[in-house]
Amino acid sequence: MKPDTARWRVLVLSTVAFTLLFNVWLMLGVLGIKVRQEFHFSPAQMEWLAAAAILAGALPRLNFGIWADRYGGRTMTLVLLFLCAVPAYLVCFATTYMQFLACALLFGLAGTHFTVGISWNSAWFPNEVKGTALGIFGAGNIGASGTKLLVGLAPSVLTLIPTAGYLGGWIPGGWRALPAAYAAILVLMGVAVFFLAPTPDRTPGRGRTFADLMRPLRDTRVWRFSLYYVVVFGAYVALSAWLPTYYHDTYGVSLRTAALLTATYIFPASLLRPVGGWLSDRFGPRVVTYAVFVTMALALAALSVPRGTHLGIDYEPGLAVFAGLMFVVGAAMGIGKASVYKYVPDYYPDDVGAVGGLVGALGAMGGFLMPPAFGAVGRVTGAPQAAFLVLLVLTLGCLAWLHVVVLAIRARERAGRSSRGAGVAVEPA
Repeated sequence: MKPDTARWRVLVLSTVAFTLLFNVWLMLGVLGIKVRQEFHFSPAQMEWLAAAAILAGALPRLNFGIWADRYGGRTMTLVLLFLCAVPAYLVCFATTYMQFLACALLFGLAGTHFTVGISWNSAWFPNEVKGTALGIFGAGNIGASGTKLLVGLAPSVLTLIPTAGYLGGWIPGGWRALPAAYAAILVLMGVAVFFLAPTPDRTPGRGRTFADLMRPLRDTRVWRFSLYYVVVFGAYVALSAWLPTYYHDTYGVSLRTAALLTATYIFPASLLRPVGGWLSDRFGPRVVTYAVFVTMALALAALSVPRGTHLGIDYEPGLAVFAGLMFVVGAAMGIGKASVYKYVPDYYPDDVGAVGGLVGALGAMGGFLMPPAFGAVGRVTGAPQAAFLVLLVLTLGCLAWLHVVVLAIRARERAGRSSRGAGVAVEPA
């Protein structure tokens, strides 16, 4: 198989698999409302149920990234597709909170595929187009809107599915048929990857010791990238799961409307990721990330202002204004997710699995911690929009750190030019 054909097969297969796995990872974002209505779980219980799935997709990312470098992205993608199909199917038969929690912790492993796919594509694509390729792959985040669009565009689907189920009860009826459908699709995708993915796979980490693979994680730079990713990805995951309930409780809209409004945030946050990759290839990730944080800070500042009269101005943002600001935040996040990850192969071309795994793990950990934090801040303050203040503070912190780094780099560049003019050799920045 020609290299160009092989690498594009990797990109297509990994992106489709990531989209499906991401859909499964966050399927409780909307199905959770049906679960809450049927089993009368408290809002706090539902927040922790969604957070459990996010946690399961966050903590093992470092491991899965290293395994992808060692054993190949193809192998690890197959493992995740077949493995996550089982708990996704078992959701159909859960009847207690602990059963739902156990299923969430298991199908939540689907979230680890991001670092697998990053490693897989990085091994196959040259550096000059790697940002674009990783951006296209990362657009699989659109899977977060799969269930929301299904419920939002076709709200009658759940009521049209017979409650008796199919195949003698192997596929339950009602909303429980959807997890069964997800499980079947994951199995079919696994078969496609097995037969269509190029072999032999590329394994940049094969033969290296674990200590060698972990060595780059000592760099402060890696942890800075991780914090950036908490803002552009962790918050994206958290808001994807949290916004339907926020729309429903704050604006009193139906489940269908809440799902569609959430999708208007998810789509730009996913579909603009290839644009962010292309911009990072052309202008560098630092410039793009800087613009992303500035844009997010301005929009989040508007979202964080409590309703009421301020400086003689009545501030009462309607549903359209709120959705518009969330669209801006989503667009910035979509571009930022690609620009932040472009740093990884630029600085650590031989350690994408380990570094990308840590960045992805800490980013997703933000997605685990934020839904309960959003809910708690809203309940304590009595102002649900105050939850956006949490994200605003994080964004401003990242912007300040990035600005300090930019100033330091410019100072070294000026010192380097001055020293070279004086005939003194200076170590490059």
